[in-house]
Amino acid sequence: MTSSSALPEQAGRTCHDVINPFHSAHYFAPEFPAEMAKIGLENKHASYFASRGAAMGAVGPGTIAATFYNFRYDLIAEHVPHVWSVTTPETVLAARLRAADATLRRLLGDEAVASPEMAEAAELALRAAEGCSRQARPLYAAQADLPVPDAPHLAYWHAATLLREHRGDGHLMALMDAELDGLEAVVTHAATERGMNLQGALRIRGWSEEDLRAARERLRTRGFLDAEGRLTEAGVRLREDLEHMTDRLDRGPYEHLGAAGVARLTELATGFTTALVKAGAFPTELFGE
Repeated sequence: MTSSSALPEQAGRTCHDVINPFHSAHYFAPEFPAEMAKIGLENKHASYFASRGAAMGAVGPGTIAATFYNFRYDLIAEHVPHVWSVTTPETVLAARLRAADATLRRLLGDEAVASPEMAEAAELALRAAEGCSRQARPLYAAQADLPVPDAPHLAYWHAATLLREHRGDGHLMALMDAELDGLEAVVTHAATERGMNLQGALRIRGWSEEDLRAARERLRTRGFLDAEGRLTEAGVRLREDLEHMTDRLDRGPYEHLGAAGVARLTELATGFTTALVKAGAFPTELFGE
């Protein structure tokens, strides 16, 4: 294992930021609801809860709420555990993989999917995932028990899933340490103007305008938001501290891969993610202003 001093500061976060979209692109693609509809899941929320949670088995709404963290519990309970009376976790996982395959082939093209660079990215990302830990990381641990697909682009997608959920599980530890609930986490993250915009995040996660007003008031009381809903200096420090703690908890895979491997994986992942973005993988109404 390479020592952490061999890695540039935040190298793991930078690498993760360009790997994560390779996993998440299928959630926004038409292939995903089409495959879910074939197995009886017509509702987009039911499909998301089932597909991301299926590796844990036919779990109930409490487990989904605990591991997904920032969705309104009532929204989860509308669909879970009912989804498991419609289909099985094994069927959902197979449909999810078919959706990822079709999405990546459409957006990247068969040449990129079968390229040596894709195989190299898969090999590097899987090697990094060897440095992940299962302890206190339920979403990662469940995904890690799944077999690695044979096709290089799906092996890379699987590895991206492992690295995404490993960092995500650690991030929830940081949120708990900061005493931020799920909606407060959404609001403060949206205020950084990175990633999904606030209205898109609220709609997808089931929160109302009344919920938003209450969360903003709690955050203002703690000094993290100003009257206009922007981060205060304390709020900026809060988000920076959350990311630094998440970096620390997520350093294992990138230390394991080493500085040269992380740099090469970041380069390859940047190329594939850039191609996905240019192909329109992520809707502007969710990720734009």
